Amino acid sequence: MKLVAIIGYGAIARHVAGALADRESIRLAGVIGRADGLDAARAAMGDGMAVVGDICELSAPPDLVLDCAGHSGLHAHGERILGCGIDLTSVSAGALADDALRDRLAAAARESGARLRIAAGAIGGLDALSSAREGGLARVTYRGRKPPASWRGTPAETILDLDRLDAPRTHFRGSAREAARLYPKNANVTASIALAGIGFDATQVELVADPSCSTNCHELEAEGAFGSFILRLHGRALPDNPKSSALTAMSMVNAALSLERPILVA
Repeated sequence: MKLVAIIGYGAIARHVAGALADRESIRLAGVIGRADGLDAARAAMGDGMAVVGDICELSAPPDLVLDCAGHSGLHAHGERILGCGIDLTSVSAGALADDALRDRLAAAARESGARLRIAAGAIGGLDALSSAREGGLARVTYRGRKPPASWRGTPAETILDLDRLDAPRTHFRGSAREAARLYPKNANVTASIALAGIGFDATQVELVADPSCSTNCHELEAEGAFGSFILRLHGRALPDNPKSSALTAMSMVNAALSLERPILVA
């Protein structure tokens, strides 16, 4: 029996919990939440779920922790979990644009022998990108296309009239590091690509408000010694939360199920 714990209790966490509920060889050991959010976590996850404020409060150490909580969860719990020698898979790649946090997490993992893995999340092709990096990458570009309304609450509002767009308009061009800083709620895909490829400063990003889009569209282009590739993915949201990627939730389920699979496709 493998034990899995979850950080967070939002839509992605609930999806993962539901997917693992009937597994015979994997058991959900509990949910880790903020000290001021434990009652909300119990309400969201059900009375039968152990809900704690710290990894050490679980009755048994899990084999894997899934960070489904966003950047704050990785900041609050990542270093301690890795320091305990427990592997951690996170959806919060954008948090690693913070060099200080990334260094602390890496140091904790090296000292204990644990691993921090970044889930592929809403984008694909990261396996090909990280393999291509070993031979040398000349160019990596990520282009994120979303409906205009999806860019509300971001700097795009000061650049474009989102209510009157009748054609695609690019509102950001720059490095992955700058994109993560200016668009933190959209940073995870950008950061995952940067970490898998040529880093935050060399990876180029374009963000587009496109009135013809009905879903979020992710486009990844890479060129190097291996050749070149272009990937385009149209992602749907989880039914109970339009801001959460269904593929991100599925990637976390896949990370948990890898514990019971005798053959893995890398």
